[in-house]
Amino acid sequence: MPYIKDDMKKKDSEKLDDMKKEIYEAVSAEAQKLSDENKHTEEDQQKPAVEKTADDEDDKKSADIDSLMTQLTAGEKSLAEADDRFKRLQADFTNFRRRSTQEKSEIADVVLQGLIKDMLPILDNFERALAVEGDDIDALKKGIKMVFTQFNEVLVKNGLETIKTTGEKFDPNFHQAVMRVQDAEKEDNTIEQELQKGYIVHGRVIRPSMVKVVSN
Repeated sequence: MPYIKDDMKKKDSEKLDDMKKEIYEAVSAEAQKLSDENKHTEEDQQKPAVEKTADDEDDKKSADIDSLMTQLTAGEKSLAEADDRFKRLQADFTNFRRRSTQEKSEIADVVLQGLIKDMLPILDNFERALAVEGDDIDALKKGIKMVFTQFNEVLVKNGLETIKTTGEKFDPNFHQAVMRVQDAEKEDNTIEQELQKGYIVHGRVIRPSMVKVVSN
């Protein structure tokens, strides 16, 4: 009888172990199933978020592109306006330069016409002098002197000035030294003699005086 009891106890123990094993395996399987379901649930929950983030990024990119296109359109409009203003200014400048050139030419013509008109009486006197017959040298000299005086007056009237040389110091802006001489009674760079007159018109030298300069 003790042997039978031990045998039954052993079988019960083995059966209990088998039941525990089955229960453990069943619980493990259920736990794995729940874990798999939770994993899929989390993935499903995250998937819309990812898709939503992607959509947001696409919307942002689209908005950026629209903004850039707006800026580009505004820039092209500003460039076109600037180009139009430049073309108008260029046309205005071309017209101004043409008018200025024309006005200068007209002014030059008026000045020249005035000068020639002032010289016409001199031309008349030359013709009268040449028309005089005979060998009266004094009369000829008197006529030439009168014409010279009249001619000089016309030139002075139109802005001609004679450059001073007598007793002046040599100035390269107004004089041209063609000879140098020694003269102990005069200072260096003093003009000794004028060889050819120099002239100024309205403050500008048109011909310097040719002079002889003291150089001790």
